[in-house]
Amino acid sequence: MFDLARIATTLTTWWWLLLSLLFLFFIALDGADLGAGVFALFSPDEQERGAIMASMAGMWDGNETWLVVAGGVLFGAFPLVYGSAFNYLMIPLMFALWGVISRAVAFEFHVHATGSKRFWGWAFAVGSFMAPFGAGVALGATLQGFPMKAGEAMAKGAPGLFVNSPIPHFTGTALTFLTPFSIFTGFGAVIAAGLAGGLYLSARFEKGDPINVKAQRWTTLFSYLALAAIVVTLVWSYAIFPWAAAKWTGPYWWVWAIWLLVVLFFAFKSMMNHSMQKDFAALLWGEGVVVLLWFAMWATMFPYIVPDTWTIQAAANPANSIAVFTLFMTGFVPIMIMYNAYQIWVFRGRTTKMASYGGH
Repeated sequence: MFDLARIATTLTTWWWLLLSLLFLFFIALDGADLGAGVFALFSPDEQERGAIMASMAGMWDGNETWLVVAGGVLFGAFPLVYGSAFNYLMIPLMFALWGVISRAVAFEFHVHATGSKRFWGWAFAVGSFMAPFGAGVALGATLQGFPMKAGEAMAKGAPGLFVNSPIPHFTGTALTFLTPFSIFTGFGAVIAAGLAGGLYLSARFEKGDPINVKAQRWTTLFSYLALAAIVVTLVWSYAIFPWAAAKWTGPYWWVWAIWLLVVLFFAFKSMMNHSMQKDFAALLWGEGVVVLLWFAMWATMFPYIVPDTWTIQAAANPANSIAVFTLFMTGFVPIMIMYNAYQIWVFRGRTTKMASYGGH
């Protein structure tokens, strides 16, 4: 006899873990593209912006696909979170979406433009700033949780008649998300993306190329900014989130302490490899820092998917729905991973400013 409750719990936890992985793929892969765009925001000439865009022309769309898939998983596995959180985060996610759209349009128009090339270069750069900032604000606001209460629903077959409904909904305002912490995490996301973008450009352009030289200096600066942002985020989170403080100072405090030391070791290795101009190794160590911090955050939130608002089980679809969703959707993930890995492998070589700009 099947234990449906246990199966539902297992599948729900599986999708919670997979959702974490999908968001991580987007942050780790497209974060470098977004950071390269932030770098382009400070570029003095259009040739440099065009070269940066051309360097990621074969990969950026595949990297952004992970965000679309993560949104689909959130809708399919955790629809209550999808509905309430998107209401709560409408403004920051709107800015992030505008950034993603402006980047995508700029990619397609810049290569064909003549008189408006400079406009599309700036659209790419500004959009690259807006996307991580909006996403970072949304992440910080999500960690804070949001107000919910049960409301009313229209009675079936009786238009205009409303009855009490157990389904909760968001009860805040359009600006409930806006706090000093969420604004800080927005800028923290831009810093993290800027560091990833610097590491990417250092590894993507030939040594001695003007973009490579500037990216080397940029990465050194953003390494220190990122470390400072991590420290501030951890201290601030400990101070305002009881659920985080309870985990970090609980009986398994030593696990978190070891995890933090591993993060610092990865950061040190990234900085050392960068100083020795071992650019690809520096990029991999830096991505390792992202992976460690992301899973640490996800583990700290457990058993919540939205802290103090939605637990994993309370937010999940019914057992039969999530079973069907699992049956039809899980197989797409390894296919996407293989496609993305092949895409990165094909476009792995270094380039130069002039060679790239010639194609964009």
